[in-house]
Amino acid sequence: MEKVKQAWIYCAIDAPEDTHGVLKGQFRQLCDYAEQMVVETAGSSSDCGGRPLPERQGFRHFIEAVKERKANILLVVNRHSLARSSMQLAQLQAMTESLNVEIWSPQEGRIF
Repeated sequence: MEKVKQAWIYCAIDAPEDTHGVLKGQFRQLCDYAEQMVVETAGSSSDCGGRPLPERQGFRHFIEAVKERKANILLVVNRHSLARSSMQLAQLQAMTESLNVEIWSPQEGRIF
């Protein structure tokens, strides 16, 4: 039996606050993408600021959802929403493999 695809929408910007509504635009874009992918949306979260991924509250909400088996796909606008360096991306890839989740982007397709 095929596992149900449950997506988590994650929006993030480097700025300390969203004064221009960028997060709302990302959210709309990712909702449309989830619809195109024909996946259920399990939830969403967002973060502002350039903190490392493990320190972001919104990203931790996704990890909690994965551990509770409520989500198995992360939707982001692009990989830069998650990490900027190749070392951070490698760590993220290892984490996705250990949790058995996929990361998708409307700009890049499957990231991991």
